[in-house]
Amino acid sequence: METPTEPQPDQPATPQAAENPPAATGFVGTTVAELRKVVWPSRQQLFSESVAVILMVTLSAFAIAAVDRLYSWANAQVFR
Repeated sequence: METPTEPQPDQPATPQAAENPPAATGFVGTTVAELRKVVWPSRQQLFSESVAVILMVTLSAFAIAAVDRLYSWANAQVFR
C-alpha cells in the first residue's frame, strides 16, 4: 500500500482538523467532555477533606492570633 505525500481533496489536511468540533458547540462540547472525565470524590472523602481544611484554617488562625498578641505585648513593653 502506498502512502500519499499530499492530502486528498476529500480528506482533512491535518489529523487535528478532523477532531475539532464545529465552533457553535466547541466550547460547551469540550467542557462537557472534560467534565465527564472528572473523578468526583465520594461523600466520605469530601466530608473528611472538608473537616481537615476547616481544622487547618482554624489552627492557622489561632497561631496567627497568638503571634499577633505576642508582638502587640512586646510593642507595648518597648514603647510605653
